[in-house]
Amino acid sequence: MMKPISRSARIAPAQHGVALIECLMAMLIFSFGLLGLLGLEARVMNFSVDSENRSRAAMFASEITSEMWLNGTVVLPNYSALQSKVHDLSQGGVPSGILDVTQVGTTNVANITITWQETSDSTLSKLTTQVILP
Repeated sequence: MMKPISRSARIAPAQHGVALIECLMAMLIFSFGLLGLLGLEARVMNFSVDSENRSRAAMFASEITSEMWLNGTVVLPNYSALQSKVHDLSQGGVPSGILDVTQVGTTNVANITITWQETSDSTLSKLTTQVILP
């Protein structure tokens, strides 16, 4: 009668632990993939916040332009109130927002510039609109 061959005798001695190394390598590659996805998610969130701030700045510039058209002049009587509104985040403003409206010469032309600082990094963003009234 033959003796049953044990499991350790069936596998060559050089093959011990190969499956464990393969599993560890698969986990390492999977981990790098997850880290890449997390980095991509963080960048997408930064782009989303930047896009939202640009949209808010464009809305404020449009609001100021509409007020100029209604008044028929590029001189704004409530300039300081608009400046505080652009800076105030609770009123839909942009972070560290600065409003600058400059009249070009003595004509009915004005440049509206809204500058703000992104919260994700220290870069300054700027939106400039030129208004020409008839």
